[in-house]
Amino acid sequence: MTTQDDERNRLSARAARYARVGAQVGGVAARIAGARLFGQDGKDATHAAALASALGGLKGPLMKVAQLMATIPDLLPADYAEELQKLQSHAPPMGAAFVKRRMQAELGRDWRGRFADFDLHPAGAASLGQVHRATALDGEPLACKLQYPDMASAVEADLSQLDVLFAIHRRMDPAIDTREIKKEIAERVREELDYEREARHAALYADMLADAPQVRVPHVRPDLSTRRLLSMRWLEGEKILTFKDEPQEVRDRLGRALFLAWWIPFMRFAVIHGDPHLGNYSVFRDGAGAPAGVNLYDFGCVRIFPPRFAGGVFELYQGLLNEDEARIVHAYEIWGFKGLTKELVEIMNVWARFIYGPILDDRVRTVADGVRPGEYGRREAYRVHTALKRMGPVAVPREFVFMDRAAIGLGGVFLHLGAQANFYRLFHEAMADFSVEAVAARQAAALARAGLSPA
Repeated sequence: MTTQDDERNRLSARAARYARVGAQVGGVAARIAGARLFGQDGKDATHAAALASALGGLKGPLMKVAQLMATIPDLLPADYAEELQKLQSHAPPMGAAFVKRRMQAELGRDWRGRFADFDLHPAGAASLGQVHRATALDGEPLACKLQYPDMASAVEADLSQLDVLFAIHRRMDPAIDTREIKKEIAERVREELDYEREARHAALYADMLADAPQVRVPHVRPDLSTRRLLSMRWLEGEKILTFKDEPQEVRDRLGRALFLAWWIPFMRFAVIHGDPHLGNYSVFRDGAGAPAGVNLYDFGCVRIFPPRFAGGVFELYQGLLNEDEARIVHAYEIWGFKGLTKELVEIMNVWARFIYGPILDDRVRTVADGVRPGEYGRREAYRVHTALKRMGPVAVPREFVFMDRAAIGLGGVFLHLGAQANFYRLFHEAMADFSVEAVAARQAAALARAGLSPA
């Protein structure tokens, strides 16, 4: 096949993708619009299921976007969020012959000779690629993440439909202006295509967590990686939910490891792992066979913040802890919220006190006493949403999107595990000697070592 033929095929595939995505998502949008025309509000469970069905039939990146939207608190009505969270984020796996062609495209004709062993059957499949177990020539066990072909075109085709998805949201009488959210989602999904960047993210996390032996990060094999192939050490571990019936001491030990995996990078480096769901953790054991800590996986969705953003977190914490209204308002201004009236601040504080609740409370507790995992944050989000409707759409700064999502995701993991801790003291340890200047210095040094640029 010639280069011209290959390019024509890509263009044809892209055009077909645009048409298919537009038809399926647009059809659901039309149904919702029709319901509103006849006096309904569009918040019908059948419409939510129809949207989930349309996206599930498409597979690929838009499913990832839809799932992401479903986990951003109060971005979608509850029925829609619930349906979209049910989507299985995977495409049909590539067969052995196709894997061989893809590996040859990434590592050359002699690719097979660069591994002692390579399992052509995937160990797992996701929306953008699939993972294969392999063994390096030096005997190191590897996880090789291989991107599906032409994902860049598929992502652009799917991102073009974000406007349609957000138009559906606007028809639900929204309380939140989604313009910045759309930009943030698009940028993060595009970044996930770049496995060289993900490799640098993994190096960054290994650096930031070097003094936290309770958290393990796989190191990358640059000699066996490209922009669309990422080879990392295979970290053996057990699913975290298999430990939910273990003694409280074991679950608390794992909870502390999870806390450190999230808060050390954020409060000391202004960096977060933006996808803290159960599948991105596993549990490793020590030499005596006891559960010792967590393996952290998947560094495609990492958010590097300007250091001032971590300063906003610190300011809001101090404001809430000391009931200092001026400091609370200053924190929201640091984050980029505009038009802060007293009423708006009070509404936002409902959510802030929920998120900050565990670290404001100097006692051993769960992350949310009496709340089931699937309901974490839902009641508070509804209260905020209802109150914001009276004021018109509130623009959420884009930097805030993944912070909020990650906090909810981490809280859900804590609840699933049933872990308890004195989160107040853990937080104070993580932010010891906090200053924006110190965060900026640490971040700059860590990013330079990992080959990354500042936010």
